[in-house]
Amino acid sequence: MSVTAKICGINDPEAMRAAIAGGASHVGLVFYPPSPRAVSPGEAMALASVVPAQVQKVGLFVDPENDQIDKTLFVVKLDMLQLHGDETPERVSDLKTRTGKKVMKVIKVSEPEDLNRAEAYVRVADALMFDAKPPKGMKDALPGGNAVSFDWRILSGRRWPLPWMLAGGLTAVNVADAVGLSGAAIVDTSSGVEDAPGRKSAEKIAKFLRTVAEIR
Repeated sequence: MSVTAKICGINDPEAMRAAIAGGASHVGLVFYPPSPRAVSPGEAMALASVVPAQVQKVGLFVDPENDQIDKTLFVVKLDMLQLHGDETPERVSDLKTRTGKKVMKVIKVSEPEDLNRAEAYVRVADALMFDAKPPKGMKDALPGGNAVSFDWRILSGRRWPLPWMLAGGLTAVNVADAVGLSGAAIVDTSSGVEDAPGRKSAEKIAKFLRTVAEIR
């Protein structure tokens, strides 16, 4: 099985170059101001301008208003929208129609029953992402990028009729185990390739991507 990777929360040119050089299949730009990884549409435009056509440019949004989506897409050429909030299936469908872009819906997971939420999105989304649900009481928790993982075995043997990604606390140290236990073909990391929240490490990005490329 060939495994590919998305590097999310890229907010500086060095990190973007490292992701591209390392063979990332997707690069993520965060449009959620409370996140330390957030970028403005103008900043995102500059970062996205160096991304080759074969690498998918993904914009992360959290319960976005139409105005935010429209203003962002006017400036930045994204390939996919990643919805990381409480968006309904109807909202996913609406955004696909409005924008003409692919849409990935994030399902937050802490226990097996959480996977049931995916069923409502399989006919309207283009992809799913299974990310760790922040623990109750976690201070300053973000919708994602909290360096928290879940029991990857929950996903073992599960199938959906569309592509899906695994996220949540993935690093170069644990990603091979995560793939082996979950069966994921695409993995996503953000905090796992940082020196501090919002500060990507080109070395950690390169190491993560090398590790993913060696997974068989």
